[in-house]
Amino acid sequence: MDYVIEIMAPLIEGTGVTLQVFLISFVLAVPLGLVLALVRISRFVVLSGLVNGYIWLMRGTPLMLQMLFIYFALPFVPVIGVRLPDFPAAIVAFVLNYAAYFAEIFRAGIQSIDRGQYEGARVLGLSYPQTMRRIVLPQVLKRILPPMSNETITLVKDTSLIYVLAMNDLLRAARGIVQRDFTTTPFVVAAAFYLVMTLVLTLGFQHLERKYAVYDG
Repeated sequence: MDYVIEIMAPLIEGTGVTLQVFLISFVLAVPLGLVLALVRISRFVVLSGLVNGYIWLMRGTPLMLQMLFIYFALPFVPVIGVRLPDFPAAIVAFVLNYAAYFAEIFRAGIQSIDRGQYEGARVLGLSYPQTMRRIVLPQVLKRILPPMSNETITLVKDTSLIYVLAMNDLLRAARGIVQRDFTTTPFVVAAAFYLVMTLVLTLGFQHLERKYAVYDG
């Protein structure tokens, strides 16, 4: 027990980095995903095709590869040629990747709404943006909570990938202690930290599902 208390400080510090990456990525990826979904289902064929290709690319290649490309290869790309520090590079990779997944979740949710509701809104004189904001999106939010919950929990676990950029996140902190002390206890503690984080998210989404289920009747 004393040993666990002794290693707690660096693990908590690493957890802080993990939470920063998660929170910033989530806050930026969700609205970007919604925008991509709206463009994806729009009547602008060219833009819709570009977004569809972007989603295919992001979902079809590993997140770690995307992260390494942004960090190591982006500086050598003509015209762009930007070298990002490790933290911004990780954020950009996570946001671009998860926005594609959230976009598909939003798209499926929006397209699940009966077309009659759009027609009814048009009869009431509502514009398309008003229809989306007042009628469609509130229903979509309720329907997409389960898949959003799954992706959000996956995002928490995927933050462990940032160790490849030598960032001192929870996993890297635990690994450093393991290599120093030749014991797997830090990995067990780190696993407990991840379990607590995913438990909090699970309970939060379950609360939201129960809250919106009140209006199902």
